[in-house]
Formats: sequence, structure tokens, C-alpha cells
Amino acid sequence: MFAGAAVTLAGWRCRASHLSGPRRGTIVYLHGIADNRTSAAGAIVRFMPRGFDVVAYDSRAHGESGGTACSYGFFEKQDLHRVLDTLEPGAIVLLGISLGAAVALQEAAGDASVSGIVAAETFSDLETVATERAPFFFTAGTIKRAFRIAEEQGGFRVDAVSPRHAAALITTPVLLIHGAGDRDTRPEHSQRVFAALAGPKRLILVPGAVHNRSLTPDVWREIEEWIDALPGSPLLTPYRASGGTPLRR
Repeated sequence: MFAGAAVTLAGWRCRASHLSGPRRGTIVYLHGIADNRTSAAGAIVRFMPRGFDVVAYDSRAHGESGGTACSYGFFEKQDLHRVLDTLEPGAIVLLGISLGAAVALQEAAGDASVSGIVAAETFSDLETVATERAPFFFTAGTIKRAFRIAEEQGGFRVDAVSPRHAAALITTPVLLIHGAGDRDTRPEHSQRVFAALAGPKRLILVPGAVHNRSLTPDVWREIEEWIDALPGSPLLTPYRASGGTPLRR
């Protein structure tokens, strides 16, 4: 159990395999909306033998964790910060999917302990993605009222939930991944985040991939290589400087 921001979070803390050599750091896996920590199983199997501890937990109002509402990163980044405070010294890589990617980016804007971020299928800001996903017959007034109700019931501000704004404050390396065929959270969301990032960055657009389908076996291999090339490694050269052209598969 992890102590979040006024909630208790249920999770796993998995130790690096003793056969992998020296411990390299910690991967923190952050799941998407309407999901839970069980989706981290593949990442656990993949990274423990590579020398990483892996931490995964149910986000607030998900799975076995406490909380009554999802705030799309407003409070979740505070929960994540408290989880990071419990980790052993060493490199910390945040690996987030969809909602989890947005949470990772928002937390990293104010946390120098994060060594790298892998963000798959993030949204750029809550207002835009919620408006895009609203049924076609919803008027602008209906959507505005829905936002107001969400803010009142959840105790947060919709306009304060913005990975794109957070990106301008992030200096740690970021790997963005998005399906080119994603119609739920369009690839333009990751492209806007990419444009705003201040530090080393890379964007992989996966041809034909829809939402929650961008992490193909080939992409997982690229994630491993990218993590191996984090600062301190002679393989840092694959990063593109701020303002570089997004990389496409």
C-alpha cells in the first residue's frame, strides 16, 4: 500500500532480478483510464531481468485504490510524487500509458528526481480531449456545464490539467509514442506535447495503430534501447534537440 494525496493506493513493488547484475534503477508504470496495475505485468517481466525494480499501482478511483473520482492528473501527480518519495536511490523512469502518460508528464514538470519519461498516447490538455470525445450532439454549452460539474464534484480545475503546459518545464529526456491511427486521442496531442518540450525528446508515430495499440513488440524494443541511452550512457546521441523533427517509424 502506498500513501497518496489523502488516498491509499494499492500497488506492487517488484525487485530487480538478482541474476541481472547491479541494480539499475526503478521503472514506475502508470496505467490508463478504466484500467489497473495488472496491465503492468508485461513491463514487469521485461524490465526486472534488465536490472530494474518495477513499481505499479492502481490510480486513485481505480482498482483497489481509494478515491471517488479521477482528476486526470490534477491530484494523480501528487499521488505519484508521494510514491516516488518511497523509492530507493537511483534512476527513475516513468512509463505511462494514456492517462498514465499524462500523469507522468505533469509530475515530471516539478520533480528533478525523474531520469526519463516514456509517454504513450498522452492527451495534450483535458479540455481539448474531452471536447473531442464528447458525443456529436453535445453543444458547447452542454460541454461547458459538464466541465463545471466535474470540477465541483472532483475538486479540481479542468484548465489546470495540461501535459502540454507541463512539457515546457520538463528538461529530462522524454520518449513520446502515439498510434498514427488513434481516433480516441488523436496523434496531434502527442505532437503538441512534443513541440512544447524543452529538453531532449523523441516522438514515435506508429503507422495504423489505434488507441492502446501503439506498444508493439518493435516499439518495446525501441523503449529498451532508449532507456539504455539515458544520460550517463555513451548512447545518448539518439536524442533530438529541442525543436527537432518528430521521428517516424
